[in-house]
Amino acid sequence: MGSVSGEQVREEEREGDGIDEAVAALSPPTTHGMPTFGLGTYQMDDYDECVESVRTALRMGYRHLDTAEGYDNEDAVGDAVDEYGIEREDLFLATKIGPQNLDYDHVLTNAEESLDRLGVEYVDLLYVHWPTGEYEATDTLEAFAELRQEGLIERIGVSNFTVELLEEAIEVSEEPIFANQVEMHPLLPQTELRQFCAQDDVDVELVAYSPIARGEVADVEALQVVADKHDATPQQVSLAWLREKDVTAIPKATSEDHLRENWLSLGVELDDEDVERIDAIEERRRLVDPDQAPWNQ
Repeated sequence: MGSVSGEQVREEEREGDGIDEAVAALSPPTTHGMPTFGLGTYQMDDYDECVESVRTALRMGYRHLDTAEGYDNEDAVGDAVDEYGIEREDLFLATKIGPQNLDYDHVLTNAEESLDRLGVEYVDLLYVHWPTGEYEATDTLEAFAELRQEGLIERIGVSNFTVELLEEAIEVSEEPIFANQVEMHPLLPQTELRQFCAQDDVDVELVAYSPIARGEVADVEALQVVADKHDATPQQVSLAWLREKDVTAIPKATSEDHLRENWLSLGVELDDEDVERIDAIEERRRLVDPDQAPWNQ
């Protein structure tokens, strides 16, 4: 397939490949060039399944893809992008360097290996996956800054950083920290971190992984009530709530039905009453909680 624009794809394929008008009519807002809704690919380690899921997502209109060297699927993501034929500048591509590869030399080597697997000359966003292992703020971020200065990455990101670690990273980094990717959903609203990132002198984007709490939001009564009001699902309401909080969501989905359900959350518009009801949820649940995580130290 030759290179095509996203708008052409949505117009031409809504009839030919089952992409209906409701899907084709939607697109996420962007912030500083990053689409604020995308596809997470954690645990998509089956090559054929990953290729098919990414291609389906691109066909629907997804333009933000998130992967990591630790997911063992960068080659599949890259092949799906290449097969689909999207123009590189129409795609926002993010990957991560794992904690075992975060010293200065390893960052430089592993970033180039990620680019090779993805089949691209640069990524739009490169994250420090976890502030553990070889991570040392000055050493690690110096290498990230060098990659940005060489044009191999457009933006520097961190992931699973607390307020304290993010403050340190901002202070020592020669280049701006663009985003912090963390688990976030109505059962883990990350209020302190969100307020910190929104400060004018910080201005770091929050990107939410596990934004529907791996489906567990479906059992939350407040989300069920709001979902019924909008003829939506609790999962869609959770994604819409994140959008109201100016947080980018990257839900993982493999099937076309789930990709479509998540995408249609872009059409769910919550009012102040809805947001207040969701904000009032008292239950707290963290799904990704390894012993070495910084909040457990």
